[in-house]
Amino acid sequence: MALSKTDRRQRLRFRIRKTVSGTAQRPRLAVFRSNKEIYAQLIDDVNGKTITAASSRDKDVKATGNKVEIAKIVGKAVAVKAIKAGVETVSFDRGGYLYHGRVKSLAEGAREGGLKF
Repeated sequence: MALSKTDRRQRLRFRIRKTVSGTAQRPRLAVFRSNKEIYAQLIDDVNGKTITAASSRDKDVKATGNKVEIAKIVGKAVAVKAIKAGVETVSFDRGGYLYHGRVKSLAEGAREGGLKF
């Protein structure tokens, strides 16, 4: 029996989460991608807290252009918020998505914003 697209992504996500976890010093940069929007969170898994988050729905993110360009802007926005919160290095959690397109663009935007991973 073939897995559905979401089941396949969920399996990949669990496999990634076995190795990638976040601490207060090095939080996990988690990405969620819907059909219209993209979301990024910095998560401290030890304490179970979200340090900061950014998405394409935020007021401060000027969403213009195609979805790949918007993802890059969201990456920069989460990087700016992270540096304000005192975080410079993160571990990247692609959330079961391929490192391609919007996910890659978000990661590059976060790197340009000053995050190291």
